[in-house]
Amino acid sequence: MQLASQGKLIIITAPSGSGKTSITRYLINKYPKLAFSISATTRAPRGQEKNGVEYYFLSVEEFKQKIDKKAFIEWEMVYEGKYYGTLKSELERMWIAGQVPMLDIDVQGAVHVQQRFAGDCLSIFIQPPSIEELRRRLEGRGTETKESLETRVNKAAYEMSFSHQFNKTILNDDLDKACRETEEVICSFLGDSLRP
Repeated sequence: MQLASQGKLIIITAPSGSGKTSITRYLINKYPKLAFSISATTRAPRGQEKNGVEYYFLSVEEFKQKIDKKAFIEWEMVYEGKYYGTLKSELERMWIAGQVPMLDIDVQGAVHVQQRFAGDCLSIFIQPPSIEELRRRLEGRGTETKESLETRVNKAAYEMSFSHQFNKTILNDDLDKACRETEEVICSFLGDSLRP
């Protein structure tokens, strides 16, 4: 699927709690050419999250209307009743601005985007050291109920079986090291186009 102004893109994917958002933030802060692709979701904002900054917060009805209008590159019902998706308009906005979109997305969505943009994307899977460590990180957030924690941990175990489908797998047992390794892979993929 070619978009009007299509360029390269980076996919960072991982089970929830693996550190993909921390790694994505590190890279975006270091390289102005990289831009965070804001996903749309039907889940409620957490803490200080703002619409149009961390996510585009939509009602289920609004989300379904966008599905019908084929406004998404990819979308998934990640958890029961909770939709997430990447808007075509979001990628086009960044490409027109001369930036490289960084998609911090769910594993299933990442598989779909990688298939659609095969020649123009780099996909990186961030792997947690273990399911036990992942559970500890999720508990440390303090945002999960006992049931939602179990759902996320079970989903993470399933998602880890997809790691071989991505261009590169990076183990996050040390965040600084994982950030540097991810940076090296992206610099190699983008070359001089990463420079301002």
